[in-house]
Amino acid sequence: MTIRALDHVNIRARRDVLDALQAFYCDVLGLVIGPRPPFPRSGYWLYAGPHAVVHLYESEPGEARISHDDHTLDHFAFACADLAAVEATLQQRGVGFAKAAVPGSGVVQLFVRDPAGHRVELNFATGEA
Repeated sequence: MTIRALDHVNIRARRDVLDALQAFYCDVLGLVIGPRPPFPRSGYWLYAGPHAVVHLYESEPGEARISHDDHTLDHFAFACADLAAVEATLQQRGVGFAKAAVPGSGVVQLFVRDPAGHRVELNFATGEA
């Protein structure tokens, strides 16, 4: 087997958190709600162009979560365009972010947190090494 690319990220959450996540990923980061199979629990598939890159799925009532563990997902990342417009949108909506440059690469990164607390990395190829 050869892995070619990350296909999608799936986030399970309570209904209220699910709706907040959908609003964040669509209204702030620009993903679009698209077709989703008729799974038994509600949710959203959020698209970047033709690809469903974020799947949001309603958790079961009373579903157990690991609360104290020694490992966690640190972040997931998206390749993005139009750094200035994204920064302006984040500032306009009061979404805090950290900005970093990857040394020698010409890539600028913005790090944000979604409403469920996941760290999301937004990568912009600026062409400036």
